[in-house]
Amino acid sequence: MLKIRLFCNQGMSTSLLVSKMQEAAQGKNMEVDIVAYPANEMDDRIDGIDCALLGPQVGYLKSKAEKICGAKNVPVDVIPMADYGMCNGENVLEFARKLAEK
Repeated sequence: MLKIRLFCNQGMSTSLLVSKMQEAAQGKNMEVDIVAYPANEMDDRIDGIDCALLGPQVGYLKSKAEKICGAKNVPVDVIPMADYGMCNGENVLEFARKLAEK
């Protein structure tokens, strides 16, 4: 199972993207655990996950996120703006899968 956590301003703006990612995973018979949280909860929400994704609106927090996630060997990156804006769950799921493999 691929465990992905998305982080944004309040944890709500990514809820539609989470749904689209879950739909994409179902279409590929892929087991996933995807949840969105506010970025300020990252410290408490990354244990045991495969990767962390930042919404573009909090991309400025990437260096801070890399320190938090790096301490627990969790890869982290910013979701590409185009895929986030278009709510392209399939592309973001693939982005997360590749990130988790690093």
